[in-house]
Amino acid sequence: MQRADLVVRAPQAGVTVLLVEVDRRSEDAHDLVVKLRRYWEWGRLLAKDADKRTADLVRSRADAIERVGHEQRLWRRVYPPTGREGLVPLAFVFADTTEAKVANTVAALEEAGRRYWAPRRYDSLYEKAITARDYRQTVPVVVTTLEQLQEHGAGAAVWRRLGRTREQTLTDALDNPDGHALYRAQEARADAEDKRRRAAEREAQRPVCRRCGRKFTDERWEEITVHRTAVRAGDRTVCGPCRADDVAREEAAAEAARRQAAAAPEPQHGPEPEKGRGWFRWRT
Repeated sequence: MQRADLVVRAPQAGVTVLLVEVDRRSEDAHDLVVKLRRYWEWGRLLAKDADKRTADLVRSRADAIERVGHEQRLWRRVYPPTGREGLVPLAFVFADTTEAKVANTVAALEEAGRRYWAPRRYDSLYEKAITARDYRQTVPVVVTTLEQLQEHGAGAAVWRRLGRTREQTLTDALDNPDGHALYRAQEARADAEDKRRRAAEREAQRPVCRRCGRKFTDERWEEITVHRTAVRAGDRTVCGPCRADDVAREEAAAEAARRQAAAAPEPQHGPEPEKGRGWFRWRT
């Protein structure tokens, strides 16, 4: 377990929980990376009251916990939801030190602790269209100095998020403008664009009637391509209306033939030969 020096809860300020580590030049950068790793590992622990199926899944594979929602993890039994992606946010506050040492320590945290704070790429079918990052398995880490807090206050732009270059207010530093909200928007746009592209490609392949020049309707297109209906589709080069005209002509011709057959007179037979004629004839 890694116990924080301070736990800040300020929901009215947009920070439901923030774990704070204060470094008074007593620890080197490696020690801080180890602390960060412990917070990350703690955030990945499964709650003891999780259902058996989930527990078995987590025991079966080391990375299975990433498919378990945060509401089933141990940290959610201790702290409320943060309202943002990721695990419980962590702040390193440096005190009684120089700017150079702070810069070196932060650089070491960013490099050696990247696995724990850095977001990942989203696994998406539209990878090229997605610039958003997945923060769900990360520890959001912000840094500042005690001197800045004393001079400007915790609500000022004195916090720097690992992976970013400028200082921000605490809520802005903890927010993820390139996170899940952006991902949903980009995914929706990419999906809509993919559907438009597919529709355009399909429209380009739509057959055209060789008789009248009209494009086939979806129904007629399906009729000439599906095996069970293609055998009765007639001339497959003509559209639905032209096919209907053909059927109407065929039915009219058949009806006319039936009527002609019904109105035709019965065949007439010649007169029967006179009786008595044959072998015996009258002699004159």
